[in-house]
Amino acid sequence: MSRSKKKTKIQGITTATSEKENKQEANRKLRRLVKEKLKRGEKDLPEIREVSDVCDFEKDGKKYNPEMSDKELRK
Repeated sequence: MSRSKKKTKIQGITTATSEKENKQEANRKLRRLVKEKLKRGEKDLPEIREVSDVCDFEKDGKKYNPEMSDKELRK
């Protein structure tokens, strides 16, 4: 994998490297709510966007940076 690199020059806006923890928390919250509603017999289940807000995640979006160096493009 020494030659693999990103094809597009896009990077996160903040210094956070990953949103993995944020996504895990959101999915745990969703699964917990779905379980509770199913136990109560409700059929109207929430969607992931109703439970969590992407704007609250550590990375606040991505941007195109045409001046990224080869070092920044390496995986």
